[in-house]
Amino acid sequence: MGHRLNLAQVNCSVSAKGVLRGVHFADVPPGQAKYVTCVSGSILDVVVDVRVGSPTFGAWEAVTLDDESRRALYIAEGLGHAFLTLSEQATVVYLCSEPYAPGREHGVNPLDTGLGIEWPADIEPILSDKDAQAPSLKEALDSGLLPDYETCVAFYEKLK
Repeated sequence: MGHRLNLAQVNCSVSAKGVLRGVHFADVPPGQAKYVTCVSGSILDVVVDVRVGSPTFGAWEAVTLDDESRRALYIAEGLGHAFLTLSEQATVVYLCSEPYAPGREHGVNPLDTGLGIEWPADIEPILSDKDAQAPSLKEALDSGLLPDYETCVAFYEKLK
């Protein structure tokens, strides 16, 4: 994105095998950029483009983050984020550009067939009630819940 991450909050999440968190995103502006790494264990980390009007709207990418590769992932404001714990337990640390603000935080159901995220078939996902009850991508779109691509791009420009 070409801009720095202004650190406002650090989160540490410890999850058992099969715990599926997300797809979470925040209103833009100000959004919430994240720099995510797995310091213990292994996760499948997924980024979903939920920005209405984006050329890649609805597309997703997955990467394994673990304590061996030490890879990290930067997730820009306006993108959705989810992860599934692959190991018996995993500790995920993420740096956030904005503090948690419940009124600006939203989600899309990570098991939405419309998204088509290819979660590992050999792991039974465990979702929080909040994530299990989250709307599908289409429902979130129809209700006006999703961030706008042009608004996100303009916001990114202001951060440069």
